[in-house]
Order: sequence, then C-alpha cells, then structure tokens
Amino acid sequence: MPKASPKKANERKANKRKSRTQTLPYDVAEHLRTPREMAAYLDAWLAEAPDDAAGIARALGDIARAKGMAQVAREAGLSRESLYKALSTNGNPSFATILKVARALGVRLHAAAT
Repeated sequence: MPKASPKKANERKANKRKSRTQTLPYDVAEHLRTPREMAAYLDAWLAEAPDDAAGIARALGDIARAKGMAQVAREAGLSRESLYKALSTNGNPSFATILKVARALGVRLHAAAT
C-alpha cells in the first residue's frame, strides 16, 4: 500500500481544522427583545462609558436595529438612511437627533449627581 506524502497529510489536517471552526459575527441587536432589555443596555453604556459619545450613539443604533430601523426613523421624523449614518461607528449625530431617537425608542436619558 502506498504511503501518503507528508505534505498531503498536512494539507488534509489543515483542511479539517479549517472546516471545524466557524465563527459568526455577534450582533447585540438580536438579543435586545424587550423595552426593559433595551433600556438596561443603554443605561449600562451611560454608566460604564459616559464620555464615549460614539459608543452611546452606537448603543442607540443597536437598540434601533432591534426595534426596527424603519419604524424608529419614521417615529423620529428622519430618513432610514440618515438614521443609519448618524448612529454608525463614524456617525456624529446632533444632540437633537439623539433626543428624537431616544423618544422614538421609548427610552429616557437620566441625569445623576456624581
């Protein structure tokens, strides 16, 4: 019986390793099911990273995607495209936009003394 070359045996092992592990991107929006979960997620961002405006905007974007971006855009009086852009990683929404989106999402921003 002919013996397989070491090179071919290594290729087969590498192919087996490649096919076993499959990773999928994590999307937090898929796990935000209730208004309470959405509010808790935003509250965690506000508590843990209060100076990260881009992160807080992304958190609002995650919640908007969970609720339905078209519906949130309609309720906020914005186009869906502008909402995606404003709440993206590179977006820079105005405070007025943040307030409109928060109202459309049914969440409130809270102030507390430090």
